[in-house]
Amino acid sequence: MSDIWQGCLEPVDSYRWRIPQTYHEGMRVPGLIYASEKMLSRLAGDQSLEQVANVAHLPGILRYSMAMPDFHWGYGFPIGGVAAMDIRDGVISPGGVGYDINCGVRLMRTDLELKDIQSQVRELTDRLFVNIPCGVGSTGKLKLSLQEEREVMVKGSSWVISKGYGWKQDVEFTEAQGALPGADPDGITPRAYERGKNQLGTLGAGNHFLEIQVVEEIFDPQVANVFGLFPNQIAVMIHTGSRGFGYQTCDDYLDIILKAASRYGIQLPDRQLACAPLSSKEGKNYLGAMAASANYAWANRQVIMHWVRESFEQVLKRSAENMGMRLVYDVAHNIAKFEEHMVDGKKVGVCVHRKGATRAFPPGHPEVPELYRSVGQPVLIPGDMGRNSFVLVGTQKAMEETFGSTCHGAGRLMSRGAAIRATQGRSIARELADKGIIVRSVGRKTLQEEVPEAYKDVSEVVEVVHNAGLSRKVAKMRPLGVVKG
Repeated sequence: MSDIWQGCLEPVDSYRWRIPQTYHEGMRVPGLIYASEKMLSRLAGDQSLEQVANVAHLPGILRYSMAMPDFHWGYGFPIGGVAAMDIRDGVISPGGVGYDINCGVRLMRTDLELKDIQSQVRELTDRLFVNIPCGVGSTGKLKLSLQEEREVMVKGSSWVISKGYGWKQDVEFTEAQGALPGADPDGITPRAYERGKNQLGTLGAGNHFLEIQVVEEIFDPQVANVFGLFPNQIAVMIHTGSRGFGYQTCDDYLDIILKAASRYGIQLPDRQLACAPLSSKEGKNYLGAMAASANYAWANRQVIMHWVRESFEQVLKRSAENMGMRLVYDVAHNIAKFEEHMVDGKKVGVCVHRKGATRAFPPGHPEVPELYRSVGQPVLIPGDMGRNSFVLVGTQKAMEETFGSTCHGAGRLMSRGAAIRATQGRSIARELADKGIIVRSVGRKTLQEEVPEAYKDVSEVVEVVHNAGLSRKVAKMRPLGVVKG
C-alpha cells in the first residue's frame, strides 16, 4: 500500500488493516481500518489514514483508533472514526463528534406495498417537499420561545411528542429514548439559541434527505419480521441532525477546548484534535452542551417524522395508524456517549466517540428496545440518492471489537466542489428520473454536490461490516422519491 499512503498499513485479514503503534512516536494504541483492498486503493491523496494515526495519540484511548469502511477525511477525526476513552483518564474531543452533533437516521415502516402508492409517488414526494422545510438556513413552522428551547434541549423527543408531534411509543424506538442525560442549557451561547429557535422541524441541506423507499430484498427473514419489514413494503428514511444549533455549539467550544488542551499539557499532532479531560470543567461543559444539541436533533427528526405521517395522510386519505406508520428505529451518527464495555476481561466505563459511525448493540443488550432484544439493535445505513439503503442488526462481535460500533453510510469519494465540477451541464434530476427516482430539491447545486458517483457504493461498505461481523444484513431498500435541501 506504499503507493497509496506513505505510512505502514499491515493486513490483518480481508477486511481489517492495522496501522502499527510504532508508526508515530506518541501513538498510544494501533490504528484499525475496516475496508476491502479495493476501497483502500481509492485513498490516494486522502489524509484520512493519517488522521486515524493522529487520533491514536489521544490520552486515555483504549484498544484502537478505528475507521469504519465509509471513512474519509474530516475535521480532526476522520468521518467514520471511532475511539473509546477510559472515563478515568480519557478526554473528550469535539472533532470526534463533528459539527453536526447527532446527525442521524430514522426509519419508519408502513403496511403499504409498492402497488398501493406507485401512481402517487410523485404526489407524495411533492407533498413532503412542501410540508417539511429544507435547504440552507431553512426555518420551520415552529417558533420556540427561550423556555421552550431549553425544554427541548433537556427532554428531546419526549417534549415534542408531548406537544402532539408523534406517538408516545416513538421514544421506545429511539436511541437513548431520544434524550441524553446531562444536557446543560446554560452551556449554550446566545448565538446558538438564536440559530435554533426557528429550525426545529427542518431538514437542512447537504447530504440530509427524506426518502420514500421500497424494501427490495430481505436477507434475514427472522430479524426482518421482528423489525416489521417485508418485501415490496414502503418505508420512509429521514437523515438530518441538529442544524445550525449543533453547528454553532461545536464552533463555540472548539476554541475553549483548544485552550484547555494546552493548559492541561496535552500534546497533539493536529490542533483539530483539540480535547480536554473528561473530568475537567471544560470537558464537562462541552459534554453538557453536546447533549443539549443531541437532544435538539432527536426532537428535530421527531417533528419531521410527524409531518411525514401527516403528508401521507393528506395524499392517501388514510390515517397514519391505519397505514401502520411505525418507527423502526432512530440512531445517532455523530455523538460521544458514556457506556460500559469489556476491556481486558473487565467491565469498564468508557466514553465512545462515534463520528460518522453508528451504534450496533447485540441481542440481549439492555439498551436495545424490548421488542428487538432477542435479535439485536437495528442498524440503519443510508446510501446515496441513486442507490440502495440497508437495514442491518448489531452483533456481539461489534461489542467485543469496536465498542458496539459500525459504519453509518456510503462515505464520500469526491469533495462537494469536485462533484460540482464533474457534473457541469448535466441534469441530475433527469438522470435520476430515468432510473425511476423522483427527486425534489431547493437548488440544482445540491443535486450536483450529492450526485451518486460522489459517494462510495454503499453495497461495498455494507459487505465489509457484514463479513467482518460488525453487523449483519437484514434488508435492502431502493429509493422511489427523494427530498433534498
